[in-house]
Amino acid sequence: MKTKIQSLRDYSNDYHESVVDPEKFWSKIADNFVWKKKWDKVLDWDFETPKVTWFENAELNLTENIFERLLPTHENKTAIIWEPNDSEAAPIHLTYGELFKATCTFANALKAQGVKKGDRVIIYMPMVPEAAVAMLACARIGAVHSVVFAGFSATALADRINDCEAKMVLTSDGNYRGNKNIPVKAVVDEALDTTQFVEKVIVLKRTGEKVEMKKGRDFWWDEALEGQSDRHEAEPMNAEDLLFILYTSGSTGKPKGVVHTTAGYMVFTYYSFLNVFQYDTDDVYWCTADIGWITGHSYIVYGPLLAGATTLMFEGVPTYPHPGRFWEIVEKYKVNQFYTAPTAIRALQVHGTAPLEKFDLSSLKVIGSVGEPINEEAWHWYHENVGKGNCPLVDTWWQTETGGIMISPLAGITPNKPAHASLPLPGVQPIIVDAEGVELTGNNVEGNLCIKYPWPSMIRTTYGDHQRCKDTYFSTYKGMYFTGDGAKRDHDGYLRILGRVDDVINVSGHRMGTAEVENAIDEHPEVIESAVVGYPHEIKGQGIYAFAICDGSDKSPEVLEEEIKQLVRKIIGPIAKPEHVQIVSGLPKTRSGKIMRRILRKVASRDLSNLGDISTLLNPEVVEDIIKGAGLD
Repeated sequence: MKTKIQSLRDYSNDYHESVVDPEKFWSKIADNFVWKKKWDKVLDWDFETPKVTWFENAELNLTENIFERLLPTHENKTAIIWEPNDSEAAPIHLTYGELFKATCTFANALKAQGVKKGDRVIIYMPMVPEAAVAMLACARIGAVHSVVFAGFSATALADRINDCEAKMVLTSDGNYRGNKNIPVKAVVDEALDTTQFVEKVIVLKRTGEKVEMKKGRDFWWDEALEGQSDRHEAEPMNAEDLLFILYTSGSTGKPKGVVHTTAGYMVFTYYSFLNVFQYDTDDVYWCTADIGWITGHSYIVYGPLLAGATTLMFEGVPTYPHPGRFWEIVEKYKVNQFYTAPTAIRALQVHGTAPLEKFDLSSLKVIGSVGEPINEEAWHWYHENVGKGNCPLVDTWWQTETGGIMISPLAGITPNKPAHASLPLPGVQPIIVDAEGVELTGNNVEGNLCIKYPWPSMIRTTYGDHQRCKDTYFSTYKGMYFTGDGAKRDHDGYLRILGRVDDVINVSGHRMGTAEVENAIDEHPEVIESAVVGYPHEIKGQGIYAFAICDGSDKSPEVLEEEIKQLVRKIIGPIAKPEHVQIVSGLPKTRSGKIMRRILRKVASRDLSNLGDISTLLNPEVVEDIIKGAGLD
């Protein structure tokens, strides 16, 4: 079976086959890979338990399917282009052959430090090639990596270390981010004061930051590599062995460790990358995400490398040292596929088209959007000014839990429609249901988005707490995976994602659970209770608005508001810091004690239309106080 779809007819045929006989369809895709042992059964599943097994009893190693499978034809092809934060500094080009040797050498270094199959390794690093090497080396030896975005606080890092009982942390002395120098090792040291599992820390020299090195625990990266062979025999892995854990915020306070396993994730990321972006052999592909998020896992590292692509890693930010940095990089490397977040597009839109006009973007064949639904204004600006009106724009919908892109145009094949994720990929069976879980068939319907059939890269469990996985994703609607998103199917059958319907806020494409932010706010000694909601933000998509009841404090509201913001920043990280904190006398509650977030969202959005009947509240008078405090009276 040819893997790459080349026409709308191909898509229709493949989609039909994938629904009629999913096992046959995915076995044909899987035949593109090298297996130490083929599967006994393609799929076994039960969404009630839930339990999903793909390619049962097969054995493989994902990195063999990047290296041993591709090296005969790709040894001298560039695998990774690394563009540093400093535009004057030298970039790095790693061929597949060089990346293979680096992976094997670091795999041996990990084993020499006592890491073995099944051990969990935290990666808390900047966007440097060594971060990708670390992921691949873990996969090579069968260790389970958990990448933590290096903007998270020591508390957030410690929570993740403790949850997965990580044996090792890989980090750097510091990170460059725009004009900032972030002391990353100091954050790790603080986190390790409240953990007991980590035995070794390997530290990459990046900024020259002076750091403390604890004897017997901390080792420099180059020292760990000394004397290690650049040959390594890959560890045989079962198809369902853990590949990685990636933590994501949910509607309860504690982050969830989303588990992805080896074979299904490999097959789906390869297939989706190739088809959504329509990658051709000599293309240069660039995803601007950080590897701390699922987008970086699937579409900077694993998907592109499995497809033999040249993938670009960028250490910096879009506006440093000037607001044309993205476009400068596109011109410099003649980028063909460019994949970024609506937040970045809106932030660059503010600077107008002048920064774009300085650079040649004619190499672009495909532009893409990821992380949140893209608004129509940003879609048009991106399509017309970056894509020059003739680049297909793939507006992709997917999640940490789905592992790969689920709904998206296929570049140049699916007709584009602004702000519509459009049609599901072959093998993906989305449905829209009403509040009771009844499927809404036909077009022109709106409701909650569910998936009714397994796909290879789907979440298997939440690490150490399978009941939470069941409760979060498989209990709202029986026999279905509930995405937590609302969706609309239009008159053409195209899907438009409407955003979260649960207590999760999408800030700059990063999901933040309201409960997690509230827990951080409640750590403030003068806060009695808090409530957090999202509101429309012209750059970030959604901003965080917090309401806090404070007890008898003699501090001014302004002082309390700033203290609360800084506390959230310290406990979770800068991405979770509220844009607004409003000190209130009370929170609107039902008579059963439930906070009426709908009313708080109205206030945060500065839209007091359709507040509804508040007379049934336990404390209706508090609504007027909140409205007045927000300056809306």
